[in-house]
Amino acid sequence: MGFARRHLPVLVLLAIAGVGARADAGQFYSEDLRIPMAEAGPQGLEAFLVRPAGTKRYPLALLSHGSPRSFEDRATMSAHKYYGIALEYARRGFAALIVMRRGYGTSPGGRVDGVGGCAKAAYLPAAAVAVADLRAAIDAMSRRTDVTTTGMIAAGHSAGGLATVALTAQAPSGLVAAISFAGGRGSRDDDDVCNPEGLVQAFATFGKTSRVPMLWVYATNDLYFGPDLARRFYDGFRAGGGDAKFVAAPPYGDDGHYLYSVVARPQWTPYIDAFLRERGLGHDVLSLPDPLPPPAHFNDAAKAEFARYLDSTVPHKAFAVSPNGGYGWRSGRSTVDGAQRDSLAACMKWSPTCTLYAVDDQLASGSVQGTATDQVSRSR
Repeated sequence: MGFARRHLPVLVLLAIAGVGARADAGQFYSEDLRIPMAEAGPQGLEAFLVRPAGTKRYPLALLSHGSPRSFEDRATMSAHKYYGIALEYARRGFAALIVMRRGYGTSPGGRVDGVGGCAKAAYLPAAAVAVADLRAAIDAMSRRTDVTTTGMIAAGHSAGGLATVALTAQAPSGLVAAISFAGGRGSRDDDDVCNPEGLVQAFATFGKTSRVPMLWVYATNDLYFGPDLARRFYDGFRAGGGDAKFVAAPPYGDDGHYLYSVVARPQWTPYIDAFLRERGLGHDVLSLPDPLPPPAHFNDAAKAEFARYLDSTVPHKAFAVSPNGGYGWRSGRSTVDGAQRDSLAACMKWSPTCTLYAVDDQLASGSVQGTATDQVSRSR
């Protein structure tokens, strides 16, 4: 039975700025979490854990996200979108936890970390809110049997980088190193930062009590925090006694603020590998497994679409197929059940019979690769 070829909009949410690594359940374990925190109410903080699939306790890598220029964009953020970044830390032997701070994603909080009016933006109170959230996450992880906070590291991007620097100024027990990519806050437009003097002073204040070894990375074409301002952050931090190594990375794309992305892993992972080795924290990097095989009855065009599914790094996702070669897939769903339901619905728009072929990065239970049949239907 044939079906008319249809072209549907691609609904793929890519991690940070690109596509990237694949890992199967045999090598890595992942889990959706809610972090208990009284200030966040009964819902707690949204979080996502990725670690090697072994049975020992892995040191925590606490990952902190940035803050979009538009407040409305905060609700669209999710811990899942940082899976590709977290996977790089898991490959290096860490239990990587992405925690959405209050007011981001599904973590309640509204504007609790606001800096106030632009001219007098107050960065220290906002950073204190972020640090409280990160400490709640550390406390939750310390109670797990598969994670240890002894020998843990912290890493953050943009506002998450500032939060990570602030965390080192009140360093929790067990924190041995920290990384800030393009750390800062208050960018409202390209090369336009609210109260830059106040932001420089905030970094200087953190430097007075921070003694955790840090790595700071800024691309030289960062349009949020340009090279001159980034150097002022660093000089102020170091003047107070802070311990940090500054890397002026080569220009990246149109805006180097997005160097810390999945697609740019070859550019930034060598920086963290060298830093971790210097601290005696280097581990053999776990290799990525071979990609899942496409259904045997797929033609070249359908195989290319399955490759796009594999390249999507945002859990949760699923790929459904029909006996005649039709298919449907969805990614970026909040639950596995949602991904399965939506991919089956997409496939069944063009075929009355569809089954799950893959869920996240493993073959679905009972997946069968059939023989070539009429294949003219597809759905994305």
